[in-house]
Amino acid sequence: MSTTPTTPPAASAASAASGAPGAPASAPLEPGLPLEPGAPLVRVTELSKRFPAPRGTKGEGVLAVDGVSFDLHRDECLAIVGESGSGKTTVARMIVGLETVTSGTVAISGTDRTRAPRSLRERRARAREVQYVFQDPYSSLNGRQRIGDVIASNLRLHGAGARDATARAQGILDAVGLPKRFFDRFPRELSGGQRQRVAIARALAADPEVIVLDEAVAALDVSIQAQILNLLADIKAERRVSYLFISHDLAVVNQISDRMIVMENGRVVDQGDTAALLAHPTHPYTRALRAAVPGPGWKPKRREQLAS
Repeated sequence: MSTTPTTPPAASAASAASGAPGAPASAPLEPGLPLEPGAPLVRVTELSKRFPAPRGTKGEGVLAVDGVSFDLHRDECLAIVGESGSGKTTVARMIVGLETVTSGTVAISGTDRTRAPRSLRERRARAREVQYVFQDPYSSLNGRQRIGDVIASNLRLHGAGARDATARAQGILDAVGLPKRFFDRFPRELSGGQRQRVAIARALAADPEVIVLDEAVAALDVSIQAQILNLLADIKAERRVSYLFISHDLAVVNQISDRMIVMENGRVVDQGDTAALLAHPTHPYTRALRAAVPGPGWKPKRREQLAS
């Protein structure tokens, strides 16, 4: 007897945010013109988010993000770095439409995506452009869905037939380093690293141009972190997907990102090439983050070292 799957917390958050009122209006969702060579895949301009004051209290609320601007280019990994409360995750959630925008704009592939999607058609359009991988691999997957269906359901959502979705899901499992025998398993039967591979596979099923990775390796052991980072590097090279990598860990950012943005108290305080910025940090906050990286003799790695 079939059972209707329950929705995990991460999916519930996406559903709730999709209909939130009060965000700036977006341009029509018709496909935009192809991007010109060198044009940014994602352009964030003066993005701000103010959360309202708690009910029954006075004040203007909390300004969590204050005038953030940056570009993400094709085939690039851009890291947003900062301590807890810096606003980095709020920025990521506004880009994918899980959080409404107070002011500023978000453009993806040349199309205005400032307003959080409200209809199924809008959500599908956004999902084809950008996918989100959450930090916690234990709560982001539906425990009542088999692994194969977790991936195949995202394929079907974007137009694949049932038979084609099953075949392609098996191929995507292989792409993230999981044998076909995992297809019929449940999330509870997998380790944390294996679950995060499934979460990455689910994102790949939509064939997005951008994947947002929100502390995607933070909950994993160091040895498993290295495996996932290498997997992400391989996927990026093979599929030319772009990453927005959210992290508080400079040692991890050092391994995977091409450029980095440093956020403090909702604002961008530093940005530049990752290797250069970590080798010669100029802003006091960046220097403080750099000084907190553990391990004697740590030094910035060049990107090509990750694959070696």
